[in-house]
Order: sequence, then structure tokens, then C-alpha cells
Amino acid sequence: MKPYPEKDWISNFPVAMAYVPWQQLTLTFDDLDEAYEKGTIFPELCKPFSGRRNVK
Repeated sequence: MKPYPEKDWISNFPVAMAYVPWQQLTLTFDDLDEAYEKGTIFPELCKPFSGRRNVK
């Protein structure tokens, strides 16, 4: 594979736009050990990986 200078390959990507809604984080874990295990201090952001898609 031939290496390309950065300016050559980066110009092939389209410009992207993200939508990130504002989050209202009101609760926090009382136990900091639990928060460390979960990876966040906010229970609203605790979304464990189940290994499958969440299809409605």
C-alpha cells in the first residue's frame, strides 16, 4: 500500500455534521466505588453493553 501525504487523502472525506442534544444530568451515584465500576458518576449515562442490538 502506497503511503499518501495527509493533504491528499484527507480531502477525499466529506464534511460531517453532528447532532448532540443537550443532556440534563441531575443525579449522581452516591457510592464512588460504584461510579468507578460503571465508568460514570451519572446514572443516566450508565448504558451497559449487552452484546446485541437494541431493536424496537
